[in-house]
Amino acid sequence: MIPELGHVALIIALQLALLQGILGLAGASRAKAGWMAMARGAVAGQLLFVVLGFLALIWSFLVNDFSVMNVADHSSRHLPIEYRFTAAWGSHEGSFLLWTTLMGGWTLAVVLFSRGLPADLVARVIGVMGLLSSCFLAFILFTSNPFMRLQPPPANGRDLNPLLQDPGMIFHPPLLYMGYVGFSVAFAFAIAALISGRLDAVWARWVRPWTLVAWSFLTLGVMVGSLWAYYELGWGGWWFWDPAENASLMPWLAGTALLHSLVVTERRGALRVWTVFLSLGAFSLSLLGTFLVRSGVLSSVHSFAQDPLRGLFILIFLAIVIGGSLVLFAKRANAVKIAGDLARTTGDFKPTSRETAILTGNVLLLSALATVLLGTLYPLVLDAFDLGKVSVGAPYFNAVFVPMMVPVLLLLGIAPRLRWRESNIGAVLRGVRWHALAALVLAVAVPFAFGEFRWQAALGVGLAAWMILATLGGLIDRRREAGFLSLGTVGMGFAHVGLAIGIIGIGLVSAYQSESTVSMRKGDKATLGGYEFVFQGAAEVPGPNYSAMRGMLELGRDGKAIALLLPEKRIYVASRTTLTEAAIRYGFFGDVYVALGEPLPGGAWSLQLYIKPFVSWLWAGALLMVCGGLLAALGARKQTETKA
Repeated sequence: MIPELGHVALIIALQLALLQGILGLAGASRAKAGWMAMARGAVAGQLLFVVLGFLALIWSFLVNDFSVMNVADHSSRHLPIEYRFTAAWGSHEGSFLLWTTLMGGWTLAVVLFSRGLPADLVARVIGVMGLLSSCFLAFILFTSNPFMRLQPPPANGRDLNPLLQDPGMIFHPPLLYMGYVGFSVAFAFAIAALISGRLDAVWARWVRPWTLVAWSFLTLGVMVGSLWAYYELGWGGWWFWDPAENASLMPWLAGTALLHSLVVTERRGALRVWTVFLSLGAFSLSLLGTFLVRSGVLSSVHSFAQDPLRGLFILIFLAIVIGGSLVLFAKRANAVKIAGDLARTTGDFKPTSRETAILTGNVLLLSALATVLLGTLYPLVLDAFDLGKVSVGAPYFNAVFVPMMVPVLLLLGIAPRLRWRESNIGAVLRGVRWHALAALVLAVAVPFAFGEFRWQAALGVGLAAWMILATLGGLIDRRREAGFLSLGTVGMGFAHVGLAIGIIGIGLVSAYQSESTVSMRKGDKATLGGYEFVFQGAAEVPGPNYSAMRGMLELGRDGKAIALLLPEKRIYVASRTTLTEAAIRYGFFGDVYVALGEPLPGGAWSLQLYIKPFVSWLWAGALLMVCGGLLAALGARKQTETKA
């Protein structure tokens, strides 16, 4: 009866979510304190029952209840218990239940940490989030029931997709969804501001900590996903411009622009149109990306036709949330006096101000976002209307995305040095001239240190050096002027330096990675990038739910053995799926990456050998960005409480 109890819990959660949404919005509009209090209570109740439903689904997976269709389709008796746990969100139905659970948690956090805000504003925020939760719960219950029974139950399940049987599955979806759902807080604050007519610096001050935390989780989720793809897919790539990856990149770009726009709105009361629009856009893109990935439309746009009810619900939901929020924005702009305030405040700052630099960066970020959106949706639109099939891949994105990001990174080094309203551009340029010269020298010297000049390395090292030197120099100057550095300022420094470190990794691995496909028998040797590989043969090894051929390669350098690499070719028992499991020797200055290919006649094996210089700096930089985001969120939170 556990699945039935879980189903009932979700029905109760839907009712509480509707109650939360209706009472929150109606209580705020009619100034009914009792209704607003009931809405806050409904938040805790809704979260409780959603968690009970989610736990019921997890329990069904853990005990191998194959009478539940979701379990039968995504698990098996041979699946290790840790992956039975993660299989709960490995399916379409389970992933949306995870989303709804996290949204309930974010809503409760808003209730607990927004007690200094006006009661009507908080009520509107949790009301909007309640309506969003009710839409997700309705979608789950009416089109994607995770507790659908299967009679008669099979003796065993179909197994979880082998690509998902990895520790990355434990962390990547929850972290990514924490970022996606976190942007719903900024979305709800924006809707509440549009309804109430109050949108000022205080509003921005309260929204910024939530946005920083959401952005940090999304950054971490994207980083884990990139690392997972790197070691799991077997050819050493770290970003593929795949539609599923683009679906997470687009809200990250919008969220990055939103963070900077919020700073201007809080400090100067300017860019309110941008701030509200980006608050709506970041969450709308999160929704779009989630539905693209989890609806099956990326594998076939005709999946909607195979499940018309689910497809129709998704389209209606997206139209209501995205279209409705934009219509409200257009109708309420004058009521909130956004347009008038914008006209007054933009006249207060000059082209040489920090406001102008941030606005220019946001325009470039959104332009880059538009190119990613076009490249992601264009093939789907053509396929949907039977106009042919096209593939938009890395050449397009590298040609249009990278050139737009270069000026953003140049601005990043100089914008923090500019003053609000107006700056003496001559003094600013004199302050960064030595940083620019040092960056130029490093851009030329580092590639020659590798023995061959390549433009990717020069561009990456030059931009990164410029960002690091300018950021650190700006922090030193600010410390000298103010006598201290706030947590927000330190967090900004961490994030900018982290981005620069990641760019070093991107530039150097793109320029100097080397690879070789070799055929090796036992005892054969191969060399690549100064390393020596000695193949010691392959042997069959058993796994918990797979059998594998494991290759053994001794890795040496300068005549000394330094590691034993064990790449595998796995065949999973239930699905009969073959999967390559790479062997990687991680290092500070680069990785050695080996993938076992197919067996060849005469006892030989095909192997792919890769040398990836400085690739780990990608993820080290991303971690530093996450730390910076969380530090800035803590600083913004303390500042908000102090001013309150």
